[in-house]
Amino acid sequence: MELSQIIPHIEALIFASDKPLTSLEITEYVNTALGFIEDRASHEQVESALEGIKEKYNSEFYSFELKQSGGGWQFLTKPEYHKTVALINGDKFIKRLSSAALETLAIIAYKQPITKSEIESIRGVNCDYAVQKLLEKDLVIISGRNEHAVGKPLIYSTSKSFMDYFGINSADELPKINEVLMDEMVKATIMTDGNPDTENEQQETTVDMGNEPETDTVTEIITETAEVLTETASTEEEPHESA
Repeated sequence: MELSQIIPHIEALIFASDKPLTSLEITEYVNTALGFIEDRASHEQVESALEGIKEKYNSEFYSFELKQSGGGWQFLTKPEYHKTVALINGDKFIKRLSSAALETLAIIAYKQPITKSEIESIRGVNCDYAVQKLLEKDLVIISGRNEHAVGKPLIYSTSKSFMDYFGINSADELPKINEVLMDEMVKATIMTDGNPDTENEQQETTVDMGNEPETDTVTEIITETAEVLTETASTEEEPHESA
């Protein structure tokens, strides 16, 4: 099947969908819509078509683009038009979170799957209300139970809505904790007596991140990460609006 035949159908499907569509879903929809028995669109053809559509809308002549986020493909307005779209949508797409909820969200994002008691051991306070708010906003989900713990407590993970909101496809795409703290640690380099050798030694010691941070520093790291996520969510770069 020619790509020129399926591209308009793919564009229509993505535009009309209220959720991100995976390439496998698009392949199934296209073949069902066209009704071909022998000459069916392959998954590889659909993926090639998606790349072509993505390149097409990357042009400066379009105010929206095709992006893969939230586990699938969707049309989103480009970041530079966020303020314009916000004039009619207001705060519709902005999920405002308290500091407690944001810290809890960051912990779940980086430690998932995780139980509520494990979250509380990191934050040092009760997090019932924060977790409930995150569930209500569909940023986290209950992904099962810890069968090996006493009482088989519920475990929490981030949702597809979380990935969609932050423009990622999996938790693996979150900024690495070491990268988040790198700039802060460089800034914290102590003053020297002007000796270049001493200064270089101290700079090297400060920037060396080593292995994963110790448990007693996790709370500080999560707080820094929460601030990064806050900045990400509040800038013009994100969130995008559906086209």
